[in-house]
Amino acid sequence: MTSHIPLSSSELATLWMTYQQKTMSQRLLEHFIEHAEDEEAKEILTSTHNKIVHYIERIKQIFEQEGAVVPVGFTEQDVNTEVPKLYDHLFDIMFLRLLKQMSMGLHTLHLSMAHRDDIVSLFQELTEFTQGVYSKCVDYLQKKGVLVRPPVVSMPKEVKFAKGTGYMNGMKLFSEKRALNTVEVAHIHYAVETNILGMQMITGFAQAANEPEVRKYFIKGKELSKKIIANYTQLLLASDIQASSTWAGKATNSQIAPFSDKLMMYCTSIFCSFGLGSNALGTAFSLRNDLPLLLIDTAKDILTYGQEGGKIMARNGWMEEPPQMEDRIDLTK
Repeated sequence: MTSHIPLSSSELATLWMTYQQKTMSQRLLEHFIEHAEDEEAKEILTSTHNKIVHYIERIKQIFEQEGAVVPVGFTEQDVNTEVPKLYDHLFDIMFLRLLKQMSMGLHTLHLSMAHRDDIVSLFQELTEFTQGVYSKCVDYLQKKGVLVRPPVVSMPKEVKFAKGTGYMNGMKLFSEKRALNTVEVAHIHYAVETNILGMQMITGFAQAANEPEVRKYFIKGKELSKKIIANYTQLLLASDIQASSTWAGKATNSQIAPFSDKLMMYCTSIFCSFGLGSNALGTAFSLRNDLPLLLIDTAKDILTYGQEGGKIMARNGWMEEPPQMEDRIDLTK
């Protein structure tokens, strides 16, 4: 008989984070399902919701088996499905697609931090499930003609190598900047696309928030998204590249909150964390010297905004603390 292998701190942390995110997704989907107008969209939302509930229960069982307290996460108190819909009928799948983009990265990262067989298996399943939902969302949005495609480019006919450091030029005041390369455009396009949807999300949150402080915070976030979109779009236009956009995914005129302020603040916090990660990747892969400066400046704005949100959540008792390591100093007093 083999001895029981306890959860590592990393495994406990990733399970805790996953539980928070999945219970948030569960509540968001409950509102979307209630107001889904398209049968195919409703099927995608419902099947995703049911599977998420299944994984929430699995994670809860692991906590209980390990003698760990089950996190609160987000409960029925954080959603009201009987109020008018906060977004138009295509926002739900567009938003789910973005959630799955974030989840694919997180599950892969969490998989690399797991060692126990059952935890490895859980994150492998979550990765496969998330990729499947993402593909369904892409197919649906393509059929509806609302999926934003990146700019088209002429195919390269020869291999080129940079001649000197001029390729990285972008900081000299009077010199002509080179055109963006496809790697740089990929990250800029992605930032514009995600911020457009994030702006619509936070616009709805601002309309529906109950606390004045929270409403003011969301309005500030909307303005930050608009600033990022404008700056990155200008980068594309400077290289004669048209920024892609979509008419779909708008907030309605409802001012009645389907979600608690706590849930909306946490959702915004997740978007901030994801934005910081995307900016870090963009900075790492940008070879024109002026781009990292803009990306770093943007990351600074996002970090400051996210920290302000964390303070609001803490003041209102909405910030659930992750499991702590033992405080050895306190234990040895």
